[in-house]
Amino acid sequence: MENINFRFLDSDSIRFDVFLTDYFKNDFNYKRTKLSDAIEKGIFLVNQKKQKPSYKLKLNDIISFDKNELDNFLNPEICLEPYDFKLDIIYEDDDIIVLNKPKGILTHPTKFEQNKTLSNALLFHTKGHISDLSGKDRLGIVHRLDKNTSGIMIAAKNNISHKNLSDQIKNKTLKRKYLAIALGVFEKKQDTINKSLVHYLNDDVKMKIASDNNSGLSAITKYRVIEQFKSCALVELELKTGRTHQIRVHLASINHPVFGDNLYGAKGFYSALKGNLSKIKTQDQLLQSYYISFIHPKTKEKMEFTLKEKDFSKDFIKVLNILRSKENEY
Repeated sequence: MENINFRFLDSDSIRFDVFLTDYFKNDFNYKRTKLSDAIEKGIFLVNQKKQKPSYKLKLNDIISFDKNELDNFLNPEICLEPYDFKLDIIYEDDDIIVLNKPKGILTHPTKFEQNKTLSNALLFHTKGHISDLSGKDRLGIVHRLDKNTSGIMIAAKNNISHKNLSDQIKNKTLKRKYLAIALGVFEKKQDTINKSLVHYLNDDVKMKIASDNNSGLSAITKYRVIEQFKSCALVELELKTGRTHQIRVHLASINHPVFGDNLYGAKGFYSALKGNLSKIKTQDQLLQSYYISFIHPKTKEKMEFTLKEKDFSKDFIKVLNILRSKENEY
């Protein structure tokens, strides 16, 4: 055991998880989400008592934890199995891979799926020459897409490139843009949604807007309506932060959920759909990652990749073509 105890000496209160994120800011594996999980599990104590991640630390609170227990929790011994899956690679060199992720595949292993994920496929493709900076269970993964979100992603083949790309995300020099088919008619053709997110009750997947914008995870999304149709719109979205389900929750919060996204309220809009559109049945959100730009970690060259419409998911193309028909003109 390696017990660590220290006193909180700031007169200004701060969320427990926010404080720990800053405390461990130089350790790449100690991310806020993982630290929050460790708080929930009781690995971190305040005055010898278990607290929630949202607990506001007060002057002279005593924080304690066992370093070995924390390391074992954050970096469990995991042996990923290679997955022989044909990747749609757009660009590859010795440092990075830019690819078009299909719908239906998880980015990395979860408690629901351990072996048939993008991380397993990257392990197979690179024959083990892949970054492990995000942990042994997230080999190569610099950023993630939801299981049923398709499109452009970047993966790292070594830790130096991974660290560089992660820093670009943190410094907002790596840009990601998405397209969504969102329900309803937009009054504002472009805007910025700045609403913090929190987990929905005890659900470790579903998110919601925080009641207090200062108490949740900061989340900022810029959107621009590209094409408006009778009951839907094609919307471009740019992430300024990268939270779980950020685009989906943000669009739902302004009453424009993503088509097919029943988890965040799309089902309530279907009665208003007319003609061929009303006959489409999909349980998958029509959300597409289509653009990424960044500075190459080694060459320092600016790189940009834009996915062509023909390479979008089949569902996305199908619905978009129906929307562009005469009966759905706005």
